[in-house]
Amino acid sequence: MHRWWGVLAGAVWGIGAAWVMPRGPLTGGQAVTSILVSAGVGVLAGRVGRSRWAMLTAPAAFWVAMELSRTGVRGPSVDAFHPSPFGVLAFVTGRGVQALLTVVPMIVGAAAARQRRYVVIGVLTAAMALLTVAVAVPARTAPIPGGVAELATVGQRHLGVMIRGASRRLPVLLFVPGAPGGSEFGAMRRHLAGLERHFVVATLDRRGGGSSYPALDPTSTVTVGSAVDDIGVVADYLRQRFGQDRIYLLGHSGGSVLAVLAVRDRPERYRAYIGTGQAVDLTDSDRLFYADILAWARATGRTGLARRMADQGPPPYGGVYGYESIMTFGPEAYGQRPGAFTVGVPEYTLLQKAHTLTAILDTWDALYPRMQDIDLRTDALRLQVPVYFVQGADEMRGLAVVFADWYARLQAPARHLDVVAGAGHRVMFERPDRFVEILARVRAETAGVSS
Repeated sequence: MHRWWGVLAGAVWGIGAAWVMPRGPLTGGQAVTSILVSAGVGVLAGRVGRSRWAMLTAPAAFWVAMELSRTGVRGPSVDAFHPSPFGVLAFVTGRGVQALLTVVPMIVGAAAARQRRYVVIGVLTAAMALLTVAVAVPARTAPIPGGVAELATVGQRHLGVMIRGASRRLPVLLFVPGAPGGSEFGAMRRHLAGLERHFVVATLDRRGGGSSYPALDPTSTVTVGSAVDDIGVVADYLRQRFGQDRIYLLGHSGGSVLAVLAVRDRPERYRAYIGTGQAVDLTDSDRLFYADILAWARATGRTGLARRMADQGPPPYGGVYGYESIMTFGPEAYGQRPGAFTVGVPEYTLLQKAHTLTAILDTWDALYPRMQDIDLRTDALRLQVPVYFVQGADEMRGLAVVFADWYARLQAPARHLDVVAGAGHRVMFERPDRFVEILARVRAETAGVSS
């Protein structure tokens, strides 16, 4: 009977892990705890089981108990395997990373309790120790002498915000990034450090993205309203902390839709709104993307892609996998520079880097279908603050056409459009010097707006 204690310990730990961290360890603290507890369960299983089978039975009990205990959690990282490139990525970066931080330490612990091959056990233990140290290293951002530079956590959802500026007295600019689950800490640090001379730049990790990935659950509460509220919570934090009645709000792509709604609902918080890669109606844009990519696939002989898209039909779709063809082939079809992830910066922990794609897939799956009813041409035709737009001359047609229609009808105290040559959807990162120049002008033109 005592041999079953290790199996029982594995099962109990699986239930506890599913309750505390249903998508696996997402923070350094969770990862270290997971490694240590799993190793301890493995040692226990090896000692009481008195069999090499303990290296398999305890991890198996853990995994079965964990999967059964998190059946109510939804998202590509925890759902059944999906046979597509995105599905493989979700499996590797979701369950694969989780197994590395739970199952592997359990096996090593059980082996250490039973084996007498001390060299092998020593090497495995050292490897686990190195992994523990690596996942425990916190994110950090380089200091700015005389200014502000920090990674903050804001609100009840513990949203991550990178705050950087050459002086605390500069006007505050809050940046809301684009893709659900995406993080732009790396891109902002690599390309737009020049903006920090003109503003205290606060880059938000929206709920589900980057340092805010642990805030994703429960996904039933991931709604348009909650996303807009999150922007307001962070804006109020910045206003109070830096003593400014109004701040600037910058939105990109999908985040720009939410940012416009935030300005519409509470204009008194903002000195001006700046949109770039501006989205207006995701459904109409996606249908244009679909038509353009399907035509491109047919014209370039990509018969397999064309057949899959034709069989699938036009959007909207119920989850992220439906958008896989658009997300994968859109940049190529439009001749855009691919939106590469900039993760090689210390502002990300090792786990945040590992979950770059996982966070996008999970959060996109939860939020994007709920954004399909938004159309700024009916929901936000009048804004009560000055509005500025910085668009790439080579913006994708799916966004450019719908934006032009909205911009022509939009009413605001002041309205200005800059079209930047040689740039596409990510103009702020493709032409950073020009973008900084434009925002410096926006600051000068709105200096008289109540602060």
